[in-house]
Amino acid sequence: MLNITWEFKLEPTAEQISEIEHILDVCRKVWNFALRERKDWLDSRKSPVNACSIRQEFILPVDTPFPSYHAQAKGLTKAKGDFPSLKTVNAQVLQQVLRKLDGAWESWRLKRSGFPRFKKPNRMRSFVFPQMLKHCITEEGLKLPQLGWVKVRWSREIPDLFQVKQARIVRKASGYFVLLSLQADVDVPATMPHGHPVGIDVGLEYFLSTSDGEQVKRPRFFNELHRKLTLLQRRLKTKQKGSANWLKLQKKIGRVHQRIADTRKDWHFKWAHHLCDGAGMMFVEDLDFRIMAKGILGKYTLDAGLGQFTNQILPWVCFKRDVFYGKVDARGTSQTCPDCGAEVRKDLSTRIHHCHNCGSIKPRDVAAAQVIRTRGQRGIENACGVDAAG
Repeated sequence: MLNITWEFKLEPTAEQISEIEHILDVCRKVWNFALRERKDWLDSRKSPVNACSIRQEFILPVDTPFPSYHAQAKGLTKAKGDFPSLKTVNAQVLQQVLRKLDGAWESWRLKRSGFPRFKKPNRMRSFVFPQMLKHCITEEGLKLPQLGWVKVRWSREIPDLFQVKQARIVRKASGYFVLLSLQADVDVPATMPHGHPVGIDVGLEYFLSTSDGEQVKRPRFFNELHRKLTLLQRRLKTKQKGSANWLKLQKKIGRVHQRIADTRKDWHFKWAHHLCDGAGMMFVEDLDFRIMAKGILGKYTLDAGLGQFTNQILPWVCFKRDVFYGKVDARGTSQTCPDCGAEVRKDLSTRIHHCHNCGSIKPRDVAAAQVIRTRGQRGIENACGVDAAG
């Protein structure tokens, strides 16, 4: 089974925009109410009986069950009698809001992410139609359960092999988009190691260095528009919060940030395809870029988008181009000689690799990329028991 998600730009009418905003507002209220219900249940069991707060305390019966997804979904059906606005939104859309909250709560419980937050107005930016109508796609637009026919900019044609399973409507600074989840009843085998191997070392001086000697300078997407953002945010300080002019400036700032993100993503895709042109195997370091983003160089790490490139875009492009993608242990890649395997200690200020054992001299990042390539090949040999190409 093959599942992919494609994004398209919507061109809704004024009535459809009003309906989308109404759905987002109702979803936001359902999210906040369900989160408050879970938080109250949690707070009622945190404080000892003899040490209650002087200001306020949540006291619930001892046998009150935890408000799980199924309990809150059942309560949502009963609440439609007291809150008529809930009837104006597709029931499955509201259930998906509760399911998303349940996933965020479970992620916090397992210490994978922070505590779920309450959403202010305009902070709920998407909702999902989990079931689509039959024959919902035409050349002119897309038929959605509650919105009807919506005009779409079809940037690419959807093959007949795929079926549309669900649609997510997303509000961005530049307009409204739809993310279509497509499914095809085909089995795609995993890509086997073959062809020319390439190791990739990512960093901040050079965005990437390959084992073939190619080096790419780190792009500065944020710096190019930093002055424009500074001027807009300086003007924002003089506006009254919540006013019409304040909202206009917020939209302008959001469009600049989206332009930066779109430019970065487009640049990443172009370089991922370039790397896959002459490669059969691609190896990268297994790094946690969230740690790098919290350091003194966090701003430059986030601007380069190292995690987005190595963990999201490059694996997807390798899958489409039938290129084997693998991760290797990152420990000591820059402290090892790629030619003789000797340990060559050097700090970050040393940018040239010079091995006194075999006399190898080359750029530090290129040497690290060659070590990554060698480790990836050895991992394939150990796993398969055969000699890898190269």
